[in-house]
Amino acid sequence: MNHDEKHITVVDDDGNEQLCEVLFTFDSDEFGKSYVLYYPVGAEEDDEEDIEIHASAFSPTEDGQDGELMPIESDEEWDMIEEVLNTFLEEEEEAE
Repeated sequence: MNHDEKHITVVDDDGNEQLCEVLFTFDSDEFGKSYVLYYPVGAEEDDEEDIEIHASAFSPTEDGQDGELMPIESDEEWDMIEEVLNTFLEEEEEAE
């Protein structure tokens, strides 16, 4: 995946490819990783349910390309991601 692209293709547990829209990416010095938050394309058009936002860690490669997406395994990381996401969403609401 590339930073300039707003879409990434994610392979789910069943091996199905799903096109997802990138919400935002950020780096964590605490964990020494980069993170990407994304949701399935088309989800925002479906107002009936809250959009399920997914998060993965990734390590950028030396040429600036984003590397493989990696699952987030620790509760500490999830807590930190949730905090960043909540701050992001609050700022979005204030901006409207």
